[in-house]
Amino acid sequence: MLEKPILKKLFPLALTALVILLDQLTKALVVRFIPMYSLLRDGAVIPVAGDFIRLIHVRNKAVAFSLGSGLPDEARRLLFSILPLAIIVLVFVVYFRNNEFTSLQRWSICGILGGGLGNLIDRFFRPDGVVDFIDCYFFGLFGLERWPTFNVADSAVVVCGILFVLSFLLQMKGENDHKQNSQETSV
Repeated sequence: MLEKPILKKLFPLALTALVILLDQLTKALVVRFIPMYSLLRDGAVIPVAGDFIRLIHVRNKAVAFSLGSGLPDEARRLLFSILPLAIIVLVFVVYFRNNEFTSLQRWSICGILGGGLGNLIDRFFRPDGVVDFIDCYFFGLFGLERWPTFNVADSAVVVCGILFVLSFLLQMKGENDHKQNSQETSV
C-alpha cells in the first residue's frame, strides 16, 4: 500500500486529469459543431447567456491575448510548445520533491498543470492553433468590448493560479499571526 505522504501528492493529480479531459472534450465538441471563425458567419455564434456569454470557434497560435502572433512559426513553436513543456516538467519535479505545499497549494498546482497540458495538447496536435470558444462581454473595461476568447484550460490556469497566490498569502498571514502570538505570550 502507498504511504500517506505520496497519496497526498497523487490524489490532486485527479484534478489535472479532469481539467485535461473537460478541456479536450469541450474543444472536440466545438471543433465538431461550431464552424471555425464563427464570428464571421451568420448563425454560427451560440448565445449561452444572451450576448453576455456566447460560444464561438477561434484558433490561437500565440498565447494569452494573442501575444506573439506576429512571430515566425519556428519561434512560436519553440516559445509556445517546447518551453512550456519544459516548465511543466519542472513544475512536476518541484511538486513531487516539495513536502511543504499545503493541500490547497497542491490542488491549485494540479489545476494549473491540467490547464497547461490541455493547451499544450492543442499546440502539438492542432496545426491551426489552440481552440478557444468562450466569448464574454466585458463592458468596455480597459477598452475591451469583449474579453479575449478563452477555453476550459485557460479558466483552470487563471482560477487555480489565483487560489495558489491566495493560499500563500493566507499561509504568510497565519505564520505572522503565530509569530505575533508567540511574542506576546513570551513577554
